[in-house]
Amino acid sequence: MSESRRYAIGIEFDGRAFRGWQTQQPGVVSVQETLERAISTVAAHPVIVHAAGRTDAGVHASGMIAHFDSPSVRNERNWLMGINTLLPESIALRWITPVSDGFHARFKAVARRYHYVIYNHPRRSSLLAGRATWHYHPLDLARMQEAARALVGVHDFSAYRAVACQSNRPVRDVHFLDLAQRGPLIRLDIQADGFLHHMVRNIAGVLMAIGQGKAEPSWAAEVLASRDRTLGGVTAAPDGLYFVNALYPEGFELPRDPPGPLWLAGWPADFVG
Repeated sequence: MSESRRYAIGIEFDGRAFRGWQTQQPGVVSVQETLERAISTVAAHPVIVHAAGRTDAGVHASGMIAHFDSPSVRNERNWLMGINTLLPESIALRWITPVSDGFHARFKAVARRYHYVIYNHPRRSSLLAGRATWHYHPLDLARMQEAARALVGVHDFSAYRAVACQSNRPVRDVHFLDLAQRGPLIRLDIQADGFLHHMVRNIAGVLMAIGQGKAEPSWAAEVLASRDRTLGGVTAAPDGLYFVNALYPEGFELPRDPPGPLWLAGWPADFVG
């Protein structure tokens, strides 16, 4: 058998079909287990897939980065076509490329990026159900943008993480937190060196409450300073949350798709806000 080689992969998936990324007990369908089964079949040996992040049930990805090792000799097209043929329609590999053994999708990532998509309209959309969070009360984008500015930078995000979060390091560096709108769609775009459990959904929940007028923009900073999750309002639904990218140090050259989801990929230049 030839020497094992490491491959990085770009993945998109519809999280509604899974109980999250991570493999769990038998009978619980996860993205990781589903991918490993397909890749192992093409590789003709058991494969373990390591991802840049672990998404919750119902959370999507348009640009999840992962890697696996295999000594099997396949060209990139055969890997990609063979794996996608075996995957359900709710998961697709966007690309695959060989990388050095020094690459690790999780431990070498220096930043991760999410989009949270809100459908702000008095009537629900059947076509966006499960793909965007429906908020029927009008939202004031300017108020949300003002509130978001207080969350950029290095802070203790204890008040914005789930009570059950197991991380022993609540301090995170948020590189940017931007909100933009086109018609009834609002996109929250956030990147940080790492995220706590439910951190993005809790931030989205606070910003939507502020946008609706339930609280003043200063409330986002007050929640942050309190370090008390019980003061942080409702956790937003997973429907609109997408893992869109992971960033790595120079030297790890990976294919780059526009941050998704795909139905928003052509919009960044048209967004205002």
